[in-house]
Amino acid sequence: MSNVFTVIMAGGSGTRFWPLSRSSLPKQFLPLTSKQPLIAETMKRMAGLSTPARTSVVCGAKHAALVKKALPKMPKQNVVVEPEARNTAPAIALACAHVAHQDPEGVIVVLPSDQHVADVAAFQKSIEEAVRVAQTGFIVTLGIKPTRPETGYGYIRLGEPMSGDARKVAAFAEKPNHETAQGYLVSGDYLWNAGIFVFRADVMLAAFASHMPELVKPLENIRAAWGTKKAAAVLAKEFKKMPATSIDYGVAERAPNIAVVPSSCGWSDVGSFNALPEVRPTDAAGNVAEGEALVIDSSGCVVLGGQKRVVAVVGMKDVVVVDAGDAILVIPKDKCQDVRKVVEALKAQKRLKHLV
Repeated sequence: MSNVFTVIMAGGSGTRFWPLSRSSLPKQFLPLTSKQPLIAETMKRMAGLSTPARTSVVCGAKHAALVKKALPKMPKQNVVVEPEARNTAPAIALACAHVAHQDPEGVIVVLPSDQHVADVAAFQKSIEEAVRVAQTGFIVTLGIKPTRPETGYGYIRLGEPMSGDARKVAAFAEKPNHETAQGYLVSGDYLWNAGIFVFRADVMLAAFASHMPELVKPLENIRAAWGTKKAAAVLAKEFKKMPATSIDYGVAERAPNIAVVPSSCGWSDVGSFNALPEVRPTDAAGNVAEGEALVIDSSGCVVLGGQKRVVAVVGMKDVVVVDAGDAILVIPKDKCQDVRKVVEALKAQKRLKHLV
């Protein structure tokens, strides 16, 4: 697929994997599902559809070196550094301009850097279908067929059928409560929103002009300065003028040419420690045990030991224990979303050495 470009969004600095994840080593650089970091797995699953030379990563300056280390086959100049975090719309606009400079009608596949896909063949088939639809002028998103009434994801309501597997998008729905999510699951009319988009560079740039016109002039100024001595200064000045808005709200929820390709590819956003049993090997009792971990008479536990000491868990059910050397986390699996409260408390107490 000669005109397919991959853009990996790596600007996140999530807190739900503390103490493994820190501001200097966020989730996308952790080997949570294999021996490779999540961002490397992300690029790997595009093999055969795109190439390292046509792959770009958008990240902050703090993580540019980590990107280059994790993706050694990608040209270093393909690391697109955003001066500050301003959500996904400005980051994608910057990537679009970067790709359009090479091929205005190039098809861009935008992928979050911190997700997991179990069935790569099914994923690639869905991407191929999305590329086909995108070439006709649609902005396409991948919708994951739900397997449970999940309240932590946004949803996509299916619209009228198109050719092939694609459907028009009837609406985007925010994260629902459990009762609503159950209704979505039973209806069969809703898919999980995975945050994966496929579109032609010129189509998305036109969408920005229509739906986020305040973004256009700063982007034009940035493009005009590329290759000059003023490029870095112009980027820093103009990027902060772009609205700090998500691509979902800024474009996807407003544009009429939105389509979705349903996919069943074993997708997971690996959102917290309690997701690890879905993506890592477990023992007969459903425990994940890594490193110097010893799990006895326990079930459904996630125990991640370090290398210097044994972490022993006995007679426990559905708990997470993580030893990061300088910090230990112990939390019930159903409270894993509250790990961020630890980060907030450490910030409030100015115990910052445990966050970097």
